[in-house]
Amino acid sequence: MIGNDVIDILQSRKESNWQRKGFTEKLFTIDEQLLISNAPDPEIMVWILWSMKEAAYKIYNRQTKIRAYIPQKLVCSLASQDRGFVTGKVVCAENSYHTQTILVEDRIHTIAVSILEDLKQVIEIENKSILKDENGIPYLDNSITNRIQDVSKSHHGRFEKVVTISAL
Repeated sequence: MIGNDVIDILQSRKESNWQRKGFTEKLFTIDEQLLISNAPDPEIMVWILWSMKEAAYKIYNRQTKIRAYIPQKLVCSLASQDRGFVTGKVVCAENSYHTQTILVEDRIHTIAVSILEDLKQVIEIENKSILKDENGIPYLDNSITNRIQDVSKSHHGRFEKVVTISAL
């Protein structure tokens, strides 16, 4: 299963004051708040963690059909950070999701998968022929394989990303 989230940094600066009282306490665990406060660029860390939570939530929602506002129940940890590339994990209840985040100038894009090896199979696709089920969850009706294919769609500000796991 797959989820993704894209954040337009310029748009987030217009829409959200992450430094206001109570913002980080409402959305992030104590450990995540420490990651933010100790980061070289706390603003970017806020949005990395938020995009990890959003991408993982899309899988959680697909798996459980539960729609809920649960940012503190989606617990992030970072595995590695290297110039514009972050890997990590998000845990929600008994579910674990592996994440890969790419930072490019004015956007952050995170992909989450339930199986680590699937990160190597993620492809970006065009926003065509995407359908939604009765719960509003996007999918692609793949006539070549005669199967339903999970798709994750995200848009924010100037950016849109639609991804799936390649059916090789």
